[in-house]
Amino acid sequence: MHVVVMAGGSGTRFWPVSRQARPKQFLNITGGQPMVVETCDRVTSLVSDEEIILIVGREHLNETKTLFKGRDVHILAEPVGRSTAACIGLGAVYAAHLGCQRPVVFMPADHFIAKPAAFVESLKQASEIASSEAIVTLGIVPTRPETGYGYIQWKEERPDFWKQKAYRVVAFVEKPTTDKAKQYMLRGDYLWNAGIFVATPKTILKALERYLPPVHQGMMRLVSAFGAGGFENQLEVVYEKLESISFDYGVMEKIEDAVFVVPCDCGWSDVGSWESLFELREAEQDENGNFREGECMLIDCKKSFVSSRGGKMISCLGLKNCLVVDTQDALLVADMKKSQEIRRITEQLKLKRRNDLF
Repeated sequence: MHVVVMAGGSGTRFWPVSRQARPKQFLNITGGQPMVVETCDRVTSLVSDEEIILIVGREHLNETKTLFKGRDVHILAEPVGRSTAACIGLGAVYAAHLGCQRPVVFMPADHFIAKPAAFVESLKQASEIASSEAIVTLGIVPTRPETGYGYIQWKEERPDFWKQKAYRVVAFVEKPTTDKAKQYMLRGDYLWNAGIFVATPKTILKALERYLPPVHQGMMRLVSAFGAGGFENQLEVVYEKLESISFDYGVMEKIEDAVFVVPCDCGWSDVGSWESLFELREAEQDENGNFREGECMLIDCKKSFVSSRGGKMISCLGLKNCLVVDTQDALLVADMKKSQEIRRITEQLKLKRRNDLF
């Protein structure tokens, strides 16, 4: 088995800490190490370093090499972001180049897993099914009606080769309304879509050939370039012409072959916003439900997230459900419930050409 870790995202919802030059996956958001390192360490009981393929943005190549110095992971740098279809395609052709014919795990670099052992066990189960040339995804067992995630609908169907609990996928569902999310919880046949896939390189490339021919053609152009001196140039030529499209939208929502889902109860979070991080760190909150980081003074505050990373004392009085994040060059003050919309700030900064701040 090989594992492809997709680490090319921009992490705009964690501004002002996360920036284009140093996005969320390269920060210590949930623990003592950058998330990309924690992601790779999480699967060391499943694969060796030589079986890990990291795909990052070109601008993060040097930092990635520094973080993984002394480790034999493979690192590929995308010249420009083209979403997950291209990233998964690149991981598949490179895994094949390394001689892998067995299932490959494709997963994001910036998720949190509270129960790594349960996560790894689910990956093993998915790998067994994927050996039959099927695409398998991990479905996270919902813990609440959630409107921020996509969903996977499943049905009961157990082919003979199944030796563990898994289901046939009926549909991939976009982010629902609150009412729909509540219905999904009551029905019980919906799981959160974490964007984690398991399949052989052959299966991935066959699906790309059928549903995203331009992506498949681009990946095939890279095969002869692996290990050659002109690989980076060829990769740039290929990526320049590729459409930016997700694997979910380009393949999984259209695929006609059987797709299976393994339910996974592993304490997963995509850590997609400051609010989700606030919830994740509930155990560290004070008696009023506040989380504080750095030098902070909170008086009559409730359920607020206050982070001082800029070297200044932050004093707050009478705040409720507020988010305050201070860095060396920027300060964010927001309604906690608006934390999913922080990218609106980075979009405005781009319009104002404040490249130094995003």
